[in-house]
Amino acid sequence: MTSPLRRDDVAHVAQLARLSLSDEELDLFTVQCGEVLEHAADMNSLDLAGVVATAHPFGLINVVRDDVVTPSLNRAEVLAMAPDAEDGRFAVPRVMGEAP
Repeated sequence: MTSPLRRDDVAHVAQLARLSLSDEELDLFTVQCGEVLEHAADMNSLDLAGVVATAHPFGLINVVRDDVVTPSLNRAEVLAMAPDAEDGRFAVPRVMGEAP
């Protein structure tokens, strides 16, 4: 089957995309893009009557664990290990650029 795509078509698209392609690149991309278009034509020729449309080829499932309530860390113990704490919170340096 001859390529449905001409070298001039690839050159035109390259120009629209503001790409500078050498003669070798134009030849290569003409062949490659032509093969992609041929594959798309093959896919388009398939009889898909009765095939249910899907958004994804695999059934997706939630892969995260169940949300289970568990005891958390003791605030006082954690703040006792912090280098600096103030009013029940971690104390951190001011953001650069802010006045002290």
